[in-house]
Amino acid sequence: MYGDEATIRRILTELGDTWAVVGLSTNRSRAAYGVAQVLQRFGKRVVPVHPKAETVHGERGYASLAEIPFAVDVVDVFVNSELAGAVADEAVARGARAVWFQLGVADEGAYERTRAAGLDMVMDRCPAIEIPLLR
Repeated sequence: MYGDEATIRRILTELGDTWAVVGLSTNRSRAAYGVAQVLQRFGKRVVPVHPKAETVHGERGYASLAEIPFAVDVVDVFVNSELAGAVADEAVARGARAVWFQLGVADEGAYERTRAAGLDMVMDRCPAIEIPLLR
């Protein structure tokens, strides 16, 4: 319901290759670390967004979406559902083209606000699972 196949394909293939990954740090045991690697393998530029602003997978990190000094196409959200809506609102405010909430992350109000602002959005899915299926 929150990510039909056409929307998933459009986000992964048409909306741009710069992905801000909110919650990505150097912690290799976190899902964001592995998902970011897969996205890079498929040609995406992965920009870490984490309070520690660490460099991950060779890309400089930023403490917030607002601090990224270049355009972001997709905001991939690896924070818990209670915090995810605020991240979606930040993505809209900074002009992202799409928002992707990872597996287990859902906020129906954020989905409605984000779609109403004209962005594509997927919830409770994983791009690292979806992108290899497109090839």
